[in-house]
Amino acid sequence: MTFELPIRVYWEDTDAGGIVFYANYLKFFERARTEWLRSLGVGQQALRNSSGGMFVVSETQLKYHRPARLDDELLVTACLLESGRASLTIEQQAFRKTAASPELLCEGTIRIGWVDAATMKPARIPQSVQDVLK
Repeated sequence: MTFELPIRVYWEDTDAGGIVFYANYLKFFERARTEWLRSLGVGQQALRNSSGGMFVVSETQLKYHRPARLDDELLVTACLLESGRASLTIEQQAFRKTAASPELLCEGTIRIGWVDAATMKPARIPQSVQDVLK
């Protein structure tokens, strides 16, 4: 199941050339992952408070196809590829909404690991989170 989040491109997202700064796709992907988890009933702040742990990005791989520009309406997706005991691998894409069909701008995989918030050491993802991901 693929989660979709609409995002509008603002001035703050663009560089001097008027296109989305490449690193901002990581921000868009972060928002989509956060909202995907929230849609499953997993609020990250509440989870951190109750479990003492949190997700952190441990690896990214991105491919850029076309630039997004100021005022573009994007559709950013998140889809779980792999779930382990201490990490998740998520496939993500950013599309420009067009009248015809969405245009792929950027795609990649993001690996997030679960860590103890106090020590930053890897730990097992809470069972409650594992259960909603099934």
